[in-house]
Amino acid sequence: MKRSKKGFTLIELLIVVVIIGILAAIAIPKFAATKERAYVATMRTDLKNLATAEEGYSSANNGQYLTHNWVSAADTVGGYAPSAGVSINATAVAGPPAGWYATATDSSTTKKCYIYVGNKTGAPALAVNDAAPACDP
Repeated sequence: MKRSKKGFTLIELLIVVVIIGILAAIAIPKFAATKERAYVATMRTDLKNLATAEEGYSSANNGQYLTHNWVSAADTVGGYAPSAGVSINATAVAGPPAGWYATATDSSTTKKCYIYVGNKTGAPALAVNDAAPACDP
């Protein structure tokens, strides 16, 4: 009498589940790190866009810079609004030379990014190059 062997044994199924678990354990931390880099890239881009908006505002307003705390993407001041989830606090610095600095935070990460233009007085220590965003390591 011949028996037909169709299907998988319990051991074969357990081995497949273990392999999938190992692959998931490797992939999930890499995915989280990728998300973190995306949040930081968004903050950097927002600071670069703010620098462009600040220079345009300064040109139109006799060298004055904006001082504002942008807390949401709906908060538009001086023709600028940050991306969703990003908050930016910009502070003008009296001259000479006049300038400003800003800090960007994202609600999805603990990292912050910084930028300054012109006068560095009061700017966070990580902002070391004029008009170049720098972020927490």
